[in-house]
Amino acid sequence: MSDTHTMPRTAAFIGLGVMGHPMAGHLKRAGLEVRVYNRTRARAEQWSEEYGGSHHATPREAAEGADIVLMCVGNDDDVRSVTYGDDGVLAGMASGSLLVDHTTASADLARELAAAAGEAGIGFVDAPVSGGQQGAVNGVLTIMCGGSEADYARAEPVLTHYGRMVKRIGETGAGQTTKMVNQICIAGLVQALSEGLHFAEQAGLDREAVIEVISKGAAGSWQMENRHATMIKDEYDHGFAVDWMRKDLDICLAEARRIDASLPVTALVDQFYADVQAMGGNRWDTSSLLKRLSR
Repeated sequence: MSDTHTMPRTAAFIGLGVMGHPMAGHLKRAGLEVRVYNRTRARAEQWSEEYGGSHHATPREAAEGADIVLMCVGNDDDVRSVTYGDDGVLAGMASGSLLVDHTTASADLARELAAAAGEAGIGFVDAPVSGGQQGAVNGVLTIMCGGSEADYARAEPVLTHYGRMVKRIGETGAGQTTKMVNQICIAGLVQALSEGLHFAEQAGLDREAVIEVISKGAAGSWQMENRHATMIKDEYDHGFAVDWMRKDLDICLAEARRIDASLPVTALVDQFYADVQAMGGNRWDTSSLLKRLSR
């Protein structure tokens, strides 16, 4: 940690969705003073009742006096809406403070935010997370970070309150690009698991028995371990929504075009998710690719 900065004691958390709500809670439990903002005020009030931190009318008000400001919202435009302008966090942050973005967003946005923060003497770390709602609740998220070594060193002790694996991958944007790799890998895994379960059913096999055997070998994965049972039951009202996955894959495919990377399977699975959306599955869990095969 840079010796010019003390450990952050006051944190602002912007965005209290299924991820942000428990993440901000972990910071309060860890003894930090936590100031929160959420677009839907009722959620911020609910959070304050549950954890005792203060809620504020604008991102700027929440950010005033905070050593570190953390954001976890929906997409690039949502990030801009809480960062810029008279009511944005940058208007309320002091020089020497630190801005951390947990939103899964574009690497271009990370570089844009770092530049804007830098002009105000504010540090920046892009720090998208993986692990889903349960990971957030249990404080065991994977957090992939981009930014200077000095900014990361200041952020890390705060992020460990809800991250089991927290790592700086490289300079600004590297966190977001690593999250793209994560989503690319997941897309192929979920489709393969869906096809495997579909094939097993068509072949008349006991799917639970099949998974019990193959999950202990080379085919095993987090998706297989944590999603096969609900997939077999045709239950998809949990986990990471298809709409959000398509948003993430859109970011992946755009970046792939920019850097001339070939993602044929990812592009195909993205279209399969479009089929799921057409079936009315916008809010279904990403494992609902099986439902598309079982129509």
